[in-house]
Amino acid sequence: MKVPGVETGDSVPHEKGKAQMKTVIVLAMHGVPPKDFPPKEMREFFELHGRLEMSPVSPSPVLERRYDELGDKIKRWPRTPLNDPYHAASYELARALQNECHITVIVGFNEFCSPDIDEAIAQAVTEGADKIIVITSMMTRGGEHAERDIALAVSRARQKFPGVEMIYAWPFETAGIARFLAEHIKRYIPDAK
Repeated sequence: MKVPGVETGDSVPHEKGKAQMKTVIVLAMHGVPPKDFPPKEMREFFELHGRLEMSPVSPSPVLERRYDELGDKIKRWPRTPLNDPYHAASYELARALQNECHITVIVGFNEFCSPDIDEAIAQAVTEGADKIIVITSMMTRGGEHAERDIALAVSRARQKFPGVEMIYAWPFETAGIARFLAEHIKRYIPDAK
């Protein structure tokens, strides 16, 4: 979803004499299940997840269908700041990023929420993006989502939309992450320089 309530510049300067490109940022967030999702179905979903992920044999199509059905229900569940504070915080971050960059920001979730990253990228293309920058708040290397899942979504998008420039602005420089964290920590140390 596009971040509501923020005016943005839709393009960035390009080489002299060439048309400006419309750039859109896709903020790839993790996503969490809503707190008010029926507990029985949530347990069933995670039990199926474990069975499907850990099984050495091909899972039954019936189990896969039920898992997909529950996953879709979780993703489409209505979100509020009360039942999903992470969802609300993701959009708050997107608004702040949009204000900083003056570029449209569309949020996409890796799991449990809609729109997923593929849908967010497709929305950016539908809105006329020539260039899409995908970024995540998952900063450290080694995480399955940032390193594999989001990268695969960007790869799929490159194949699906070959005329659109796709940039996955990841990984983050370790020293940059450390500086960011140190600046935050200094707020809690009275005489820090």
